[in-house]
Amino acid sequence: MSHLKNASPVLVTGGTGAIGRLVVAGLLDAGHTVRGMSRHPQRAALPDGADVVFGDLDDPSTLRHAFDGAAQLVLIAAPETVAAVVSRAKQAGIEHVVVVSSAAVTAGYDTTYNAVVEQAVMGSGLDWSIVRPGEFATNSLLIWGPAIKTDRRAVEPLPDQIGHPIHEADIADVILANLLDPRRRGRIDTIIGPDSLTKREQVALIAEAIGEQITLDEVSAEQARGFYRAQGGFAATNADFLFGFESYDGVEGITDEPHDTSAPNDDAYLTLDQITGTPARTFRQWAHDHAPDFT
Repeated sequence: MSHLKNASPVLVTGGTGAIGRLVVAGLLDAGHTVRGMSRHPQRAALPDGADVVFGDLDDPSTLRHAFDGAAQLVLIAAPETVAAVVSRAKQAGIEHVVVVSSAAVTAGYDTTYNAVVEQAVMGSGLDWSIVRPGEFATNSLLIWGPAIKTDRRAVEPLPDQIGHPIHEADIADVILANLLDPRRRGRIDTIIGPDSLTKREQVALIAEAIGEQITLDEVSAEQARGFYRAQGGFAATNADFLFGFESYDGVEGITDEPHDTSAPNDDAYLTLDQITGTPARTFRQWAHDHAPDFT
């Protein structure tokens, strides 16, 4: 690690999230001055050495202090305000924006959310890099976690659907590479996990990690939607999309996310080792890293 701090800060929006925390820690380790932005800075608990600042992407008027003097920006999606956010970034002298987007843009499902943010940044005149993660491994914790905790049970209407869940640390590593290496500017990387796994296999790996049996309840899509709406949280908010009742862009009666058992066969979808040369983390490793969260 360098002991000479780079003077111009890197601003990480979503700095208190699962990915943002890892990016903040990685930048500190690389010797950078870091600001983590949060709507609740008093609860941030970021690593020692990080500056925590208040800011809300939904209200660009709050961003002046956070943006002031920053050289690079890690930007999460806020399509309704992105034009104003980008304008303020330019006024503040920010030179490079790393957009944390979604593989749904690559697939063509996302045309109104992350895609809008990408287009605004790419048309801004600023340097940019775009990271499009696929299915977050943490989704299994947000969806199945509560029932696994209480009943050692996972409710799933699509047990044989294949995915490539990605460890949040792999996503953070690509973001860090884009921040630390100027040669990576202008890149769009769609990143997925290295394993091709059914939901059934994912549940089995979580069971292995916690050392206890988990019952997989195979239910209809309608039953799953009802169950997860009652559960609340992330699963309730996304139940219609997850189980085929609306499109990624929120159009009812249209399913654009594949719910079959085929695996994607497209060289646009890369794993960490193909992007940075660093070995990709497996879902088994993710499950062991998060075993306490399921128990």
